[in-house]
Amino acid sequence: MNATTRTRIDLPTQWKVRRFNRFLNRHTDTLNARFGESEAAEMRRQMLAEYRPIIPQVPYVGGRRNRYTPALAMSAWALAMYRVLLQHGGSAQDAGEILHNYAKSSYQRIPRPLRIWMLRPRRSRAEKQVKWTQQRRYAGDWYNEIVEGDGRTFDWGIDITECGVVKFFHGQGADELTPYLCDLDYVGAQAAGVGLTRTKTLAWGCDSCDFRWKIPGDTIATWPPTFGEQRCGRLPQ
Repeated sequence: MNATTRTRIDLPTQWKVRRFNRFLNRHTDTLNARFGESEAAEMRRQMLAEYRPIIPQVPYVGGRRNRYTPALAMSAWALAMYRVLLQHGGSAQDAGEILHNYAKSSYQRIPRPLRIWMLRPRRSRAEKQVKWTQQRRYAGDWYNEIVEGDGRTFDWGIDITECGVVKFFHGQGADELTPYLCDLDYVGAQAAGVGLTRTKTLAWGCDSCDFRWKIPGDTIATWPPTFGEQRCGRLPQ
């Protein structure tokens, strides 16, 4: 392999590292308040170093052809932050808070009409994704099914019985981090002006993630999350 070939192969990795570095510099102010500026700066350097070897471990699920690919990219960021936070006495919740605030502020910067167009769930798009997942092309992919609405509480829904993020984090020994990635679904729903109801997730060991959409509708993405899904659809005692 000559130098030119190596450069071409490395360019995507270099781009991903630069993007994560920008994210760390712009969206991790909570580290300063929690750990102090000096330690926070060192943690950012460690997170960047931690991220590099994670990149080739992220499962390939079809690249741009698969709408779930960005979720796995975000998972790699979360995993790098999580590992360094644990080394400094932090927690999965600390990583989740950074991602929650980042997602909320990113969506708020988008003009509302464009934000709704970008984020609002569309059944036609979901049906295409279902067909994709049911081909089972990649072991690290999702598996979805469409659920018909009841004409009252929700318009339509999706049941996910396999999740790429759950698989990836489980393989990395980071199961406790997974629910904080699931929390971002509520942030996106609030930004899109749709109602999202979910009573269970694979992240909590349930048999599926039961997304139920009301369009338009209302969702409040609270922090910290209430994690009602951990009851797996059972009513509270």
